[in-house]
Amino acid sequence: MSIASPGDIASAGRLLKRKVLLALTLSSLIPLLVLAYVVYRYVRPELNPAEIAKFYGLEAVLLFTVIAMIGGAYIIWDLGRAFARIAELLSKEPKLAELGGRSDEVGTLMRSFSNMLGTVEQQAIDINTFAMRLDAAYRELEATNAKLKETSFKDEVTGLYNRRFFSLRLEEEISRFRRFNHPVSVVVLDLDGFKSINDEFGHAVGDETLRDIGQILMKHSRGINVVSRYGGDEYAVLLVETSKSGARLYADRIRQVVATFPYSHGKRVTASFGVASLPDDEASTSEELFRAADGALYAAKRAGKNQVVAAGPGQKVD
Repeated sequence: MSIASPGDIASAGRLLKRKVLLALTLSSLIPLLVLAYVVYRYVRPELNPAEIAKFYGLEAVLLFTVIAMIGGAYIIWDLGRAFARIAELLSKEPKLAELGGRSDEVGTLMRSFSNMLGTVEQQAIDINTFAMRLDAAYRELEATNAKLKETSFKDEVTGLYNRRFFSLRLEEEISRFRRFNHPVSVVVLDLDGFKSINDEFGHAVGDETLRDIGQILMKHSRGINVVSRYGGDEYAVLLVETSKSGARLYADRIRQVVATFPYSHGKRVTASFGVASLPDDEASTSEELFRAADGALYAAKRAGKNQVVAAGPGQKVD
């Protein structure tokens, strides 16, 4: 078996050096990936729709870093194969190992290669350890983010969306209305005399009643609609792609179901409803549209409760 020539050894050393430098360069992008991940998961959800448009470049950064990590992993894997081949060559060629003892350029090259091999092996161990820690951090961040979303957008008593999420989605639908002029409606309902249930049966029974109302709303609403507990015994429903006439029919159907539902405490429960819609009602912002529906709700209360009133004059449904 013939020994490898010094030219072959030098060529292999240069190729190995390039691979090591490229692998280390790619692996240095890990902190950038972490930063992009944190921005994407924690900063972007807090932005309003107008500001989110400024962060569209974030997806490109994430894609680039993922591709870079995959490329770095492949090069490190290929580098390991090169080390294995060289180690096999050294074990089979005793004379090649003796080259390290020479005082000429070949000996210097072999000693440099040996030192570099030890350094790269240690760096590979460090990178692998860091990757394991990074993976654990990702899992912890995912779990924490899921908990944050669950607690920040869901009502604890009913499991419905809360006021914050409803407001965000309403703002999005108002923006979509401005672009495409598609109808959007808001239905606000408040239970009539709910305080008497809490006073007579206690807050546990009152909470059960609130959950019953939430289930009624979910059962009789489309999946694209947003059903939320707005606060206390008041609920708000965002009806996507729904005109005012459709929203009034929806509200009256819910009113009838609420009034006839068999609650565990045995008492009859009723609710009053307010409806507002675009483009029918004059509202330029999400706050104005909600106030129009809330005003109609209190008009229903003043008119005797257990009614549906739509924003605007002469639009009451008994």
